[in-house]
This record gives sequence, structure tokens and C-alpha cells, in this order.
Amino acid sequence: MDTAEISKARVVSKSHDVESSWDDEFKKLVQSFPKERSWAGSNLYFYQGFWRPSLVLKAFISFQKHFQAFNSDVIVATFPKCGTTWIKALTFSTLYRNQFPWDENPLLTFGPHQLVRFFEYDLYLNNPFPDLRNVCAYQPRPFSTHAPYATLPTSIKDSGCKIVYICRNPMDMFISLWLFAAKLRDKNRESLSLGEAFDKFYHGISGHGPFFDHVLGYWKASEENPNKILFLNFEDLKEDMDSHLKIWAMFLGVPFTDDEEKQGVVEKIAKICSFENLKELEVNKKGVHTSGVPHPHFFRKGEVGDWSNYLTPFMIECLEKLIQEKLNGSGLTFKLSSKTSNNIASP
Repeated sequence: MDTAEISKARVVSKSHDVESSWDDEFKKLVQSFPKERSWAGSNLYFYQGFWRPSLVLKAFISFQKHFQAFNSDVIVATFPKCGTTWIKALTFSTLYRNQFPWDENPLLTFGPHQLVRFFEYDLYLNNPFPDLRNVCAYQPRPFSTHAPYATLPTSIKDSGCKIVYICRNPMDMFISLWLFAAKLRDKNRESLSLGEAFDKFYHGISGHGPFFDHVLGYWKASEENPNKILFLNFEDLKEDMDSHLKIWAMFLGVPFTDDEEKQGVVEKIAKICSFENLKELEVNKKGVHTSGVPHPHFFRKGEVGDWSNYLTPFMIECLEKLIQEKLNGSGLTFKLSSKTSNNIASP
């Protein structure tokens, strides 16, 4: 996909308008799905064990039914507000580092979501059969999704394509998602209070949730097939980017050479893709994503432990118990702050 094509991303109408555009057959199908209000005020539909935003419900079903993966594809998978924008930039810059000069990195001209495009929030949003032959100017093809592992298209699971998944501790993710949803809410609608959002999250109600089912689905799949799925932790990346980038590149089949390491290529990628640098790039300060989200909304703090500035002691206690309950016996742990001692591990 060349630069002109990237620029043609079409902004869709808001979620309530999307539902009115559904054909009668799809409306009849959706009537059988449990429904809840999302944190931003639109509808969520419970489909195949997860809550799907109305904006992307039809797009997700099209993606699930029709996408044909290539063995060379790279899929970036995330739960919302777990570092999606950051991991897209890192994946893109690592995969294609030898295909452009450093001072011409496409990240300087296009946002991460324009370079590694969403299946459900972009490619299939307006077209159930998009032409994916020229979706990216670089090969292998990079894509991204918020879809849970259990609901990925069979072609992705059965092919030799690689999946990179990033998780984030649920306390920081929850606060980031709550603040993000408030920005997306119609101005004439009152934002969801922290307590209301907490109650929904605690009961698994959020776009693409339940959160723990989403994370554990990819965690267990990565344990069973580590050559196909690389499971990364947001907090670990913040703590030691360089070593994780080396593991990342090896997994993607583009390991850093000795010369590249001596030349500081790993450090250059970490720097250009740092949250602080991406946030300050002019391209990420303006414009709107295909889904209708202004680009600046994708950047807030990118910190570890910011939840402590928002959550009440009661909320913290409830979440700590929930984390222990959900992770019991899984082997997965969450680092809740920048202090390495403040972890919650599964028994």
C-alpha cells in the first residue's frame, strides 16, 4: 500500500448510525445476542463468548469468515489499551528496518495504526471483502486485531503466520480504558463514572472483554505453541526494551546481526518507537483514524502504576482478589507498578 492509499482511510459514522445501516437479515441475527451499554455509550453484543462493540460487530464476522492468512503474515493481537499503538510501531520498525533509511522511517509520516492496520476497525469496517493484496508496501503483511484467540479465523490458527500478543496489568488497563471511553462519549452524554466502569469491568463487560478470558486465551495458546505466538508483557517492555526487542526480532525471523547490535540498531528502534517520541510526532497530533477516533486519543501516559492515582482502596482489594482468582494455576503474573516487588502472581 503506497502513501497515497494510506491517506484515503475513510472515517465512518458513529456507532449508533452503524446499527441503523445494518440490513434486515443482520438485525434479525443480532436480536438473539445479549446486549449491554459500552463505556462510551454505544451498544455491546455478546457473541461467541465476548462483548463486541456494535461499530465492528459486522466487520468482525466478515473478518472471521473470509480472511485467508498467508504463512508469512504477522498479526499483532491485543486487548484494548494494553499498548496496541506502541507494539504496532515496534513490530513495524523491527520487521522492515532494512527497507528504508533511518531518517525516512514511515512512522515519521504515518501513524502506527495506518502502517499496521486493524482487521475489524479498518480493513473490514466498510467492506466485507476488502482487497488485501496491496494493504502494505512492505512484506510480510502486518495486520492487527482485538479479537480473542478462540475466535480468530481458522486460517490464522492453521497457517504458519506469527502472532505477537501484548498484555498489561488490569489496573492500568482499566484506568486507561475508562479515560479513553470518556473521550469517545458523545458530548451530550454524561461520562461513565469510575464506579460504574469498575462494576462493568469486574463483571467482564467491556469491548472485546471479558479481559481475563482474552488474556488467558492467548497465554495458554502461547504456552502450547511458542513458535507461533509471542506473549509479551507491557511492564516488562517498559523495564527492559532492548533484550525483549532481540527476542521479538528472533521470533519474527529477522534477528539482529552482530553488526546491527554494534551499530546500536536495537537502541535506535527503541528510541524512535518510544511512547514519548511517538506522542510528540506531528502526524500523531492531528487527523482521525478510520474508525472515527482522533489520533491524539491513542496517546495518554503509557506509564506503569498510574492506577494508584485513581482506584479506591476497595477497588484495589476487589481487583487483587479477582486477579488471583482468574490467574489461579495459569502461571501468568501481572506487575502492578514500576516496583518489581509489587506483583500479583498466580498460586
